[in-house]
Amino acid sequence: MNIILTSTALVALAEMGDKTQLLAILLATRFRKPLPIILGILVATLANHFLAALVGHGVKELLDSPAFRIAVALGFIGMGLWTLVPDKIDDDELKAPGNAGVFLSTTIAFFLVEMGDKTQIATVALGAQFGANLPDVALVTLGTTLGMMIANVPAVLLGEALVKRVPLGLMRGTAAALFIGLGLWMLGSALNLF
Repeated sequence: MNIILTSTALVALAEMGDKTQLLAILLATRFRKPLPIILGILVATLANHFLAALVGHGVKELLDSPAFRIAVALGFIGMGLWTLVPDKIDDDELKAPGNAGVFLSTTIAFFLVEMGDKTQIATVALGAQFGANLPDVALVTLGTTLGMMIANVPAVLLGEALVKRVPLGLMRGTAAALFIGLGLWMLGSALNLF
């Protein structure tokens, strides 16, 4: 349960104001069809985050050493600092392929925009930290996907009104504190400080 809760909380908070959340708002205002957008986000996130958690798991198996645990801890601290930087979305990232439907457009756009995004990188780090076996990789994927849905479903349903009412700076600061706190805890653990 710890894996799911940690993954959900970190990704839900990190997603606030992230470019994929901005994409969700843009898709909602452009297509005005919430259900296929939400399903597209779900499918894209499951695929993207499963692969990311699997990469984290694979890297952990290859490099299970104190140096790697320190690198993962520093990665979490770096993610915390990166979370403080607001994201913007480029119009080029919103272009839908041909005459594809809303679901397919959302799925493809979300999968591609999430590549290299801080929530995907966080999922790799969570997979490395918690992905001791394939069921744990699935739990990381479940948690990070749940976090994405917690952040993005209201964005789709409420659109731009949500952005005006949610203090994104506070959410980014909270997410940053969680990433940095977890990174410091992991660093202390890797260095046998406690």
